[in-house]
Amino acid sequence: TDFLARVCQAWEEEARQAEQLGIRVVSVRFGIVLGSDGGALPQMLLPFRLGLGGRLGSGRQYMSWIHIDDLVGILLHAAGASDIRGPVNAVAPRAVTNREFTATLAEVLHRPAFLAVPAPVLRITLGEFAEVLLGSQRVVPEKILQSGFAFRYPELKGALRNVLGV
Repeated sequence: TDFLARVCQAWEEEARQAEQLGIRVVSVRFGIVLGSDGGALPQMLLPFRLGLGGRLGSGRQYMSWIHIDDLVGILLHAAGASDIRGPVNAVAPRAVTNREFTATLAEVLHRPAFLAVPAPVLRITLGEFAEVLLGSQRVVPEKILQSGFAFRYPELKGALRNVLGV
């Protein structure tokens, strides 16, 4: 029900209007994209590299993520598969909790991750965006898996190692 969810719902509703013209509509719902040139990961790296990384809030919230190469692969796969229609979840097959994401990133970087940013601090500093970080979405890429797509990076540790070149 937050701002981001309302924007996505309105966007998908507008896109569905094209179906009335006989146009196949695929609405790709992106998870947290892991890439070296942008997205969330580069913003997380500095605190983790300094040994100041840590979980957000309780750390129990799920994070649905995807490696950039798999995201591009899903987009190409969906574009070429005429039987794929409607919403498609572009996320890795296994979501992780924020606690697990934090621990895995710290392990890959060979750094500690014992700190935590309390939820109230996030809400004060980030306002409504804090709910995006504290909200939990355990998304499954069911439709794309059923269509035969094979992930190159289905596990977080392998995806992070690839993106970070370690």
